[in-house]
Amino acid sequence: MAPIIINRLAKLLGVLIKMLGYMFHFFFKTKRFIIPEHAKPLWKGKELRIPKIIWQTNYTNRVTLPVYINYLFNRFMSLDWEYRYVSTEARQEFIKANATQRVSSAFEQLTDGASQADFWRLFTLNNSGGVYMDIDAHVVWPLSALIKPDDEAVYLKNKEHYTNYFIASDKHNVILENALNLIVENIENKNIGRGVYDLTGPSVLNTAIGESSVHSRLHKYTCIQGSFTNEYFQYMDKPRGKWTHMDKNDLLKS
Repeated sequence: MAPIIINRLAKLLGVLIKMLGYMFHFFFKTKRFIIPEHAKPLWKGKELRIPKIIWQTNYTNRVTLPVYINYLFNRFMSLDWEYRYVSTEARQEFIKANATQRVSSAFEQLTDGASQADFWRLFTLNNSGGVYMDIDAHVVWPLSALIKPDDEAVYLKNKEHYTNYFIASDKHNVILENALNLIVENIENKNIGRGVYDLTGPSVLNTAIGESSVHSRLHKYTCIQGSFTNEYFQYMDKPRGKWTHMDKNDLLKS
């Protein structure tokens, strides 16, 4: 019950944060807050099999007040975790330095930031391990309490299917590797489907999991989106930058 209480309280607080955000940025249109590229844990905490690293990415780490508060809420819930923000440029550099030529070449065919982030999160978790969360997502209970010491991976599930805005995994995860291979095949064969969702997004992860028995948690007890922020605040400096506005025919380089 406790995570549900935090869930509800965060949503109520989020309404106030958004109202404050609209007023703040009406008067301070260009004011932005910096999400650090790296933050060390404040204490060690309990040992976990999953590396205690939180990974996030966005088109910029200069963010509006509501997005920054979302970041602070997550840091409060994960003070014994390392935090790493990875920029658009750093994503490509990381994959180029650590991936095979085939995987790197496939990544370079993507033109949309959301698809690149989908690809990068799977590669990074499989390569380094940790927890990935979308920039507008937040946990509803301390992260070290959500993950058991012997968990190899934790997947997030909503009422319908697995989603990819939160994934926790140890290194060398077969399911994530299979999902990544499916994405590479989609890119090579230009299997765009309905767009980002099918090309690189949750559809791929659900296909990779298939009928496998995996450890999953319901989103409402684990991690939710949009409490503190929304599309306006996330894309204030990049209007219509959300993946839902992207023409699927422009997702891959010609």
